[in-house]
Amino acid sequence: MAAAPTLAVHCSGVMKAYGSGEARVHALRGIDLEVRAGELLMLVGPSGCGKTTLISVIAGILDQDEGECVLFGQDVRRLAKNERVVYRGRNVGFVFQAFNLIPTLSAAENAAIPLLINGMAMEQALARSVQALRSVGLEGREHSLPGQLSGGQQQRVAIARAVVHSPRLVVCDEPTSALDAETGKRVLEVVKSVAVGPDRALVIVTHDARIFEFADRIAHMDDGRIVGIDHNH
Repeated sequence: MAAAPTLAVHCSGVMKAYGSGEARVHALRGIDLEVRAGELLMLVGPSGCGKTTLISVIAGILDQDEGECVLFGQDVRRLAKNERVVYRGRNVGFVFQAFNLIPTLSAAENAAIPLLINGMAMEQALARSVQALRSVGLEGREHSLPGQLSGGQQQRVAIARAVVHSPRLVVCDEPTSALDAETGKRVLEVVKSVAVGPDRALVIVTHDARIFEFADRIAHMDDGRIVGIDHNH
């Protein structure tokens, strides 16, 4: 009998709310979700249904109110604050919808940040970040500041930054929203080739039906719940 796939992410009963009293908003209402190592899982659903909150909990950026979220066997919430930062820095790459690039740093310097946080020497970190930028089609723009780049180019810098340290889990929030169809598919191919492997996984929040074909499974969310999962392969 074949061995069960390793779980990259295991969420059980995850709940998250914002605000208090009458203004309280329930973003996640008891999420049960597994992401298998070696797969690309896409999260789809209407705006405001909790997708970004969920991936922020999975990545350890947000704490859930209730339930459990385990990343490669580690409940990150049980770690001390400094241990959590180290674990996340080594194991997670995150592509934010707003890119979150530092405007005074070049593309190469922005992409090198995870390596520098993990203790790599500057020269080596920059050399690796240049390779990551070239892999997403930004050869020749390594020294450009974010303000000198288009939205699509900034998005590719953000993707390079997310994968440069070869994290075990890459989480992306609308990674193709600023890209044309051809560029979006090329970038998805790059991200998938880097981020998906026997001990790695990729979770993407998207509204972009053009890239659904890249998913192994598509989880549908609505009103803070997973309402169905489709298998592509």
